[in-house]
Amino acid sequence: MIVDPWIHDTADPVPADVGDYICPIAAEDFRGHLDREGVKPVRCPARAPNCNAFAERFVRSIKDECLGRIILFGEASLRRVPREYAAHYHTERNHQGVGNRLLEPLATVSSSDEPTQCRERLGGMLNYYYREAA
Repeated sequence: MIVDPWIHDTADPVPADVGDYICPIAAEDFRGHLDREGVKPVRCPARAPNCNAFAERFVRSIKDECLGRIILFGEASLRRVPREYAAHYHTERNHQGVGNRLLEPLATVSSSDEPTQCRERLGGMLNYYYREAA
């Protein structure tokens, strides 16, 4: 398994009194990695707390519902888990902000007579209950 050197820099132990502060050297390495991968940052305006509220809510959701409950082994699982969660988040999870509906519902017409099925993701950590189309 090939690991970029920036991972070692960011994984170095941080003193306990630093808290959530990101070391500027590690942050520069991280920014360099994003630049190499072609990711362009979008800067939020100053004093605009609602500017990135949707992104912050998604990050909180994935941390609370998924990443806080799982141990990742290697780069493959680090890539698979967010991909599976994003699929669950967009197509299988109800959202209160849009009337408790799915963001991107699957195009199926279900019958109330059919038994309820369960689709599991990430070994049963994320579940979606549905009825088969008639």
